[in-house]
Amino acid sequence: MSVPKHPVAIFAGNAPLRSKQTIYPEPYASRMAKRDKRPLGDLFGLANFGVNLTTLLPGGESSLRHAHAKQDEFIYIVRGHPTLHTDDGRIMLAPGMCAGFKAGTGNAHRLINETSQEAVFLEFGDRTPGEEVVYPDDDIAAVFADGRWTVTHKDGSPY
Repeated sequence: MSVPKHPVAIFAGNAPLRSKQTIYPEPYASRMAKRDKRPLGDLFGLANFGVNLTTLLPGGESSLRHAHAKQDEFIYIVRGHPTLHTDDGRIMLAPGMCAGFKAGTGNAHRLINETSQEAVFLEFGDRTPGEEVVYPDDDIAAVFADGRWTVTHKDGSPY
């Protein structure tokens, strides 16, 4: 069995964009149109955690506001001033700031770019199987099992 060849080092901004813009169905998918993700972890073949270089254009959203049941998440702001929106309210972030979201706390979060300049940040998350994601503001639920995401309405019915 051959092992896939992965790069040793790259300029992160040169990494290819994620092939699929989002796992969200409409009407939510179009809300992610001002977001670009470069899956750095996948590019290097990382299996235990993921890393994305994400760019939000003005008016862009990182995701729907969500909370993870099993997977921790961490962000680091590289450029710009996105607004972090959590259950605790909103706070404008700046380059060099970071935030972490411990799994199982229920504190839903997302970043919104409410400025006229692009915002760039790194996202780090683990890949614990059996993940369930709750979206308190929207009629959507997601489960990660067998290496893929399944997205449904909150009542479990398909989109």
